[in-house]
Amino acid sequence: MDKKKIINALISVSDKSELNRLLINLKKYKINIISSGGTFREIKKLGHKCQEISKYTKFNEMLDGRVKTLHPKIHAGILNDRSSKKHKREMLKKKYGNIDLIIVNFYPFQEVVKSKRFSKKVIENIDIGGPTMVRAAAKNFKDVSIITHKKDYSSLINELRKYSGGTSLEFREKMASKAFGLTAYYDSVISNWFNKKLNIKFPETITFYGKKLAQLRYGENPHQNASIYINDHDTGLKKIKGKALSYNNYNDLFTGLEILSTFKKTGTVIIKHANPSGVSINSTPLKSFEESFNCDPTS
Repeated sequence: MDKKKIINALISVSDKSELNRLLINLKKYKINIISSGGTFREIKKLGHKCQEISKYTKFNEMLDGRVKTLHPKIHAGILNDRSSKKHKREMLKKKYGNIDLIIVNFYPFQEVVKSKRFSKKVIENIDIGGPTMVRAAAKNFKDVSIITHKKDYSSLINELRKYSGGTSLEFREKMASKAFGLTAYYDSVISNWFNKKLNIKFPETITFYGKKLAQLRYGENPHQNASIYINDHDTGLKKIKGKALSYNNYNDLFTGLEILSTFKKTGTVIIKHANPSGVSINSTPLKSFEESFNCDPTS
């Protein structure tokens, strides 16, 4: 199990929703909190104790906040191997403490890009300190817990309750895996944005990124497992009713959308196994459906 007690936590989040629920549980186990900027102000506003990073490091943030968590005291606290006598001596010599829990989510680069053209705001939403801390904590999962999304707050709280303010190695390793997945996703979003901006169609290296949209009922065949991933937050599609979709359902769906995109007027496409069995263009939706259906009622 290799339980690790959490003494010090560093929190820096763009998404501050559900923060109070987390803080209440950290307080139960007397976990010290370090934070900065808007997160620090929100924690204080919610009535919880918190030490500002600049006071913790004795180094004022600079360059309009570009440099605040990039400090040896922060990263040594995250990265030191607790089982190494050499690391312990170095930490004692510097009077640096361990940081056992990192809770970080990144600047919302993708959301900003959608609303802005190339601007200072886009560039300033390329997070540097956040991914650096996340990667450090994920690398040192043997000793450090890393949380990168509020969806995992409940899992962390359950671990704290189960292990009296600590976490298990299994949990820390699982969270580390998610953390590296996030940093890879985040960097690929930025890389692809640059490629698009500079009209680089065939870069020397490319990463295709995606977020899980749904677990599918099954894959191409009933005995196969599958999930669907998207590279945007909003598909523009809404399921009206019916059971969970399979790979084949989505394949039919996208085939239908591809055909519909060629229409200049309102229409209907009915798909069976990625082939259109009926197509109609009619400004009246019900009439359009009936016409499309009557093309091949058997299919």
